[in-house]
Amino acid sequence: MKQLKIGIPKGSLEKATIELFAKSGWQIRLKSRNYFPEIDDPELSCFICRPQEMSQYVESGMLDAGITGKDWTLENQSDVEVIADLVYSKVSKKPTRWVVAVAGDSNIKTVEDLEGKKISTELVNVTRQFFAERKVNVDIAFSWGATEAKAVTGLADAIVEVTETESTIRAHGLKVIHELMQSNSQLIANKDSWNEEWKKDKINNISMLLQGALRADRIVGVKMNVPEEKLDTIIDVLPSVTAPTVAQLYKQDWFSVETVISEHQVRDLVPQLIKLGAEGIIEYALNKVI
Repeated sequence: MKQLKIGIPKGSLEKATIELFAKSGWQIRLKSRNYFPEIDDPELSCFICRPQEMSQYVESGMLDAGITGKDWTLENQSDVEVIADLVYSKVSKKPTRWVVAVAGDSNIKTVEDLEGKKISTELVNVTRQFFAERKVNVDIAFSWGATEAKAVTGLADAIVEVTETESTIRAHGLKVIHELMQSNSQLIANKDSWNEEWKKDKINNISMLLQGALRADRIVGVKMNVPEEKLDTIIDVLPSVTAPTVAQLYKQDWFSVETVISEHQVRDLVPQLIKLGAEGIIEYALNKVI
């Protein structure tokens, strides 16, 4: 049987990625200290690896496809096919940000002020390119971890670090002086695999369902019964992707009306619908919106 080898990011994105696959229709079961989790699809085999290395494995063909950050693909300068942006993270549904930060009491206010200074980061190549484009000469050192502490202790004049909310950066007494780039998870594929018809179809199907699951986040279905004389009035106030679905109830002058809306709209919409004559209102969660 044909199999597609796909990489799942280890670490902070691991849980969120497995949950996304579950919402998309695949159950991934982790085993203790095992980098090859089970998945309920005989056409897929999974491998857990660090997102920092994922694009290299995909480029080399060790993996046919994988999920990793846009930042690490750029950092590794990997020649891969980018299939889809998948905007999710461990905390929010927003892109992450790589920022330049300095100690809170530092006199450094702009990236130009870093001329001749030392910068610590895990994102060495992207950082080097960033400062080279601005013609600012800096000494860039690779950080093996605890990057924020290096700016606090004076081991570096500044750091380039990834953040979602800046809470960790602020907790270390640092301040952000510049946003270097935004990043988000991406589904990437090996170029040879992408040119193979069966693998391309499989990757496209995975991409479609993952994006559908993300699109369904914080979107709900709403269904209600509406008397015929109130139908047009209620349809006029209903938001929808295209148009509400309307079906007449059996041997009744009533209609079933169904639509898909943002979750935050429900609290204001339901009381309005009741006043306009809707009954039997049901709200239900969605797994995917394709």
